[in-house]
Amino acid sequence: MKMYDYTLAPSPRRVRIFLAEKGIDVDLVQVDIMRNANRTPEFYQKNPLGSLPILELDDGSCLSESVAICRYFEEIQPAPPLFGVGAREKALVEMWNRRIELEIFAPVGHVWSHLSKVAEGRGRRFPEFGEIQKRAALDRIAWLDSELTSREFIAGPNYSIADITILCMLDFARTVDILIQPKQTNLARWYSNASSRPSATA
Repeated sequence: MKMYDYTLAPSPRRVRIFLAEKGIDVDLVQVDIMRNANRTPEFYQKNPLGSLPILELDDGSCLSESVAICRYFEEIQPAPPLFGVGAREKALVEMWNRRIELEIFAPVGHVWSHLSKVAEGRGRRFPEFGEIQKRAALDRIAWLDSELTSREFIAGPNYSIADITILCMLDFARTVDILIQPKQTNLARWYSNASSRPSATA
């Protein structure tokens, strides 16, 4: 079993942190997406969308999409549970993970694509759209700060994949100057705790 990875990309990092929390070791194969190493016919056979991460199983079959890969490992090693325990908690983790992906992670990705210097030359860019998405991301981050007033972690009292998702997003957002603001003390407290976990260095 091996995972195709790119150290600087946020989605593969989600899986690396998840695996670190589980104590699972997987061989990592680096794919330089900035040099389009994921755009070759051979790579498209593993994932026709050309995205990372990809988990290649021992039989040669492949799984892609970070949350799908994490769910695979959750099934084969349930402890510690990172998708919740019981119907209600699992639903809350799913709800918060999707909220973060759709309302914050996606806008930050658009900001990177349309405003980042690193992304220049990698497709058509619309700076005005990038600015709109940046304002949307900042608004949603402020909203998330207000949500963390009364709980330790994103989806409740327990650390979950939702925390992993927002940690990766916030670190990636810093590359496009989207930062936790001084007045966002709840989010800053959460970030300090989450980023100090040993798995955060994965």
